[in-house]
Amino acid sequence: MLKEKLMQDFKEAMREKDELKKNTITLIRAAILQVEKDTQTELDDNAITEIIAKELKKRKDSLEEIAKSDRTDMIAQVEAEIAIIKGYLPEELSIEELTAIVEETIKEVEAASMKDMGKVMKAVKEKTTGRADGKTINEIVKKLLS
Repeated sequence: MLKEKLMQDFKEAMREKDELKKNTITLIRAAILQVEKDTQTELDDNAITEIIAKELKKRKDSLEEIAKSDRTDMIAQVEAEIAIIKGYLPEELSIEELTAIVEETIKEVEAASMKDMGKVMKAVKEKTTGRADGKTINEIVKKLLS
């Protein structure tokens, strides 16, 4: 289970005195715990993968902002956090694989125009949890529905 792996890696990071890894895992675990408290349920691996993907997206977005502000000292740290977080996510889909999933989903939900974009996006996101960026999915769906 993903939660157990995070705990094992957290303990290992503490033993190795790897502050960056320990802090990154702590932030992920805190996000998971917050959602569990809010929903009063124990999350399964799919839900945890979604949370980890959101944490990855936050880091990628902040990396863009940091690059704009010319804070080179923080860029390396955020890139290292991104690498750690990616280790807990399934391998990302290639553009070709993602396009095939989108095409299949368009047929499944019988989408005919841009009006059906929401249905397609929702279905594709469910199929690709943690393996594809929402922005990339959006671009492919727009291209195929227009």
